[in-house]
Amino acid sequence: MRAEIVALLVSPVHRLDGRPAPVDLPDETVDSLDIRAGLGIVGDRYFGRRAHRDASVTVMAAESLDPWGAGLARARRNVLFRGVDVDGGRGRILELDSGEGLVALRLHRPASPCAWMEHTVGPGAWRGLRRRGGMRAEPLTDGVLRVGPVRVTWRDSAT
Repeated sequence: MRAEIVALLVSPVHRLDGRPAPVDLPDETVDSLDIRAGLGIVGDRYFGRRAHRDASVTVMAAESLDPWGAGLARARRNVLFRGVDVDGGRGRILELDSGEGLVALRLHRPASPCAWMEHTVGPGAWRGLRRRGGMRAEPLTDGVLRVGPVRVTWRDSAT
């Protein structure tokens, strides 16, 4: 299977606060996004936030969402791939080229699902996405990602 970027999301504000309940989320998906090394995604709520520098980009495999028929706007991750096992990449560097040059992300830790996913993704998602909820990543290079085919290379992290 060829790797592809299925969807991209940039959300300028945190949308899910308080006790989980049914919610109508805006569609904040985009065709491309700009990434800055050490800062995150331009226009995203975590861009340049010191506490999120090593977790400013979230990536997820579309195969994890298939049982619920949900997309990226419901999962609230930044990059949704098909054909890339991001959950198995903890501690590694994911190099991506979607036609605009190389973008490197260091995958640090899981993006664990929260109770909100019962409402945004669907019943059973909170438990069903454990260990399959994606990864939080640190951008190592500046670049652009676009929806569509993507060349993927994995490297072991030096740190």
